[in-house]
Order: sequence, then structure tokens, then C-alpha cells
Amino acid sequence: MTLIEELKWRGMLQDIMPGTAEQLDKEMTTAYIGFDPTADSLHIGSLVPILLLVHLQKKGHKPIALIGGATGMIGDPSGKSEERNLLSPEQLDINVAGIREQLEKHLDFNTALPNNAELVNNYDWFKNIGFIEFLRDTGKYITVNYMMAKDSVKKRIEGDTGISYTEFAYQLMQGYDYYWLYTHKNCRLQMGGSDQWGNITTGSELIRRKAGGEAFAFTCPLITKADGGKFGKTEKGNVWLNAERTSPYQFYQFWLNASDEDAEKWVKIFTFLSPTEINALREHHHQNPAARLLQKTLAKEVTIFIHGEEEYTKAIETTEKLFSRQTAPVESLSAEDLENMEGVIKFDYPRQKISNGIDIVSFLAETGSFSSKGEARKMIRNGGVSINRNKIDNISKEINTADLLHDKYVLIQKGKKNYYLVNVN
Repeated sequence: MTLIEELKWRGMLQDIMPGTAEQLDKEMTTAYIGFDPTADSLHIGSLVPILLLVHLQKKGHKPIALIGGATGMIGDPSGKSEERNLLSPEQLDINVAGIREQLEKHLDFNTALPNNAELVNNYDWFKNIGFIEFLRDTGKYITVNYMMAKDSVKKRIEGDTGISYTEFAYQLMQGYDYYWLYTHKNCRLQMGGSDQWGNITTGSELIRRKAGGEAFAFTCPLITKADGGKFGKTEKGNVWLNAERTSPYQFYQFWLNASDEDAEKWVKIFTFLSPTEINALREHHHQNPAARLLQKTLAKEVTIFIHGEEEYTKAIETTEKLFSRQTAPVESLSAEDLENMEGVIKFDYPRQKISNGIDIVSFLAETGSFSSKGEARKMIRNGGVSINRNKIDNISKEINTADLLHDKYVLIQKGKKNYYLVNVN
């Protein structure tokens, strides 16, 4: 399959500019995607752009990952209802370095390759451009009418908060990125999420008007969940690619807990498995959905891609210890097992408070595993609380030293997936 054919099959193609497929078939093409440095790590919402660059390079084309060091100081209005806080230069440097480290794991930057990946930071060219120069040499090529016609701008203008000139100018800055890469790196293609279509086409239009050139574009759909929830969000917030922000165990669990409908779609998007492999996988899954083969394969492939084989193995071990009563009863967990469990939120709690016993509701609220006594009481009544893997059905139960594992720990389970380890000292 060609690149475009494969992306279509995987569900990773939405809008495409005429002539894009022909350009990719004709010659090795340099293409780029921008990454917004709003944090020192990317999250799984950035996985599709990363995978697009990987697919592009696998097909023999040259990928450029652009980190928006300059545009990150401005803020993109696309898909947002209000203006975000601007970043300081110091925080921006930290964020850019973190994202650079992550991207270097997945793309081949070997300069001996004709299609070696490159990392660029748009601050490197914007820092030397003056305001008057930018208005004179770039702004005159794109009309206000053209910019206001973009959906991302129209929604903000029609909304309650409006849009500042700062964010209004964002699409012109992104358009200049494409122009700069076209003139300096022979970049002929920009890719991105479907919410970026307006910004991307502004770039190709600027290349046409300012350089008399031809540039291409395509976008991928924004990932959704079957239940209407926001993709990449959990109770704890974003699912990050940085292991310090989201542990490999938590990362693995996110994919493992996908619904059947989402897993069927996501296994095509987020893995490199072939059509033959995926069709066979889906067939086996439908024969025994309870085995969750789709989810397990999806979780395995994505966790290995981001964190490596060793961390995937650790995530499996943690999962078995936490969820398998038969193979790992709580008594079989050593103090070291408990201390080293990933994906378990840990709290300290003073021993004197349980020496004479404390009611379960107060204990759960005071340790921080529940936000309030009301939440703890409600969850116990609904059968959603276990202590050391024993379900609690009595809100009058007391916790005392007899409940300590290794005379030190209490393992709390909240609902199906949330675990907390209380260290009593």
C-alpha cells in the first residue's frame, strides 16, 4: 500500500488537498507536523501525529517534527473556547527539551539516511524577525477576510470570550512556518489533526502567494471514544507519554480498559500490525470477547512502542499482582512487592490513629484515597471498596493494627481500577 492508502485503511485520513497523493507517489517528499510545547511531555493526544511521521518515514519520505517554541508563546485558538496562559521563556525551554527527547525515541535521525528525520524549533527563525518586517513581508499576503473565514476564528469571535489579536495572528505565524520550511528545507507537505485544517491551508496559500510555489496537506480525524468521553482523559487527567507523569502501568491500563468498539478502531490507528494480523485478531476476539484479546494486544503494542519491552513486562506483572486473586493472594505480596507496585497511589498515615481502631469511613477520607467521608460512605454502600482485597460492606467497620500487611501497609481498592497503598508509620 502507498502511504495514503495505508492511512485511509487505518482510519487516519480526513481532509486531503488535491495532488497530495500524486506528490507522494512521484518522489521522496519532505513533510512536517507541529507539536505545541505547552508541557514538558506530550500526551496520547499527540500519538497520532507521531505515528503519522513514523508511517511517512517508513514509506521512504522525510519527516520534520516542528516544536512551536515561538507559537507556543502565543497559543492556538483551534478547538479552544478561551485564551490560555502564556508560557515563560524558561518554562518553554524545559518543555521543548522534554518533547525533543520523546520524539527522538520514535524517529530515525541518522544523517546517513536520505530521509533522516529532523527536529526544528520555530523560535529559531521568529526570534530574528521584527514586527514591522513580519507585517510588511508576510502579513500583506493574507487578507483579514481569509483569516476570519476559518472555523477556529469564527467560533471564538461568535463566542462569549472573543479572540485577542495575539491568537488571531496564530494562523499567520503557523502559515509562515510552512513557508519557511518550504524555502529552507524543500518541505512540500504539512500534516496535522483535522482541527488544524484552517491553519495548514493558510500555510499552503502563503507559499502560493509569496513564493509562487505549490504545497500540499492532509489531516487525520480527531480521536473519539464510543461513549462520548474525551480521548486521553482519565479520572487523574491526561495520559502522558512521560513515565514520571503517567506510569507505564497506568499507561497500559488505559488501553486495556478500552471498550470493544474503541479497541477495534484504535488497534488499526495506534499499532503497526498489518491488515492480515488485525483481521485475524478481530475474528479471534469476536469468538471470545470476554478474553479481551483486542484490548490486550492494543495495550501491549502501544506500551512497548512508548515505554519499551521491559516496562511492558513490569506493567503485566503489576496487573497480575493487583487483579488476580488466584495467582497472587494479598498474603503472597511481599513488602517489596507492595512498595514497588506501579500505578498505585501511596499515602503515609500515622500509626497512633489506628492503634485503638478508627472507623473505615474516617480512615478512607483521612488517607486521601477518598475526597470526603460522604464519597467513602456511598462507595462502601455500593460495594465499591475493598481493604486488602476483602470487600467492605459495613460502614461501621474499624481499621486497626490487625489489618496491616507486614505490620505496615493497607491496600485499598476503590472501584475496579483505582488502588492506594497506605504506609502506616
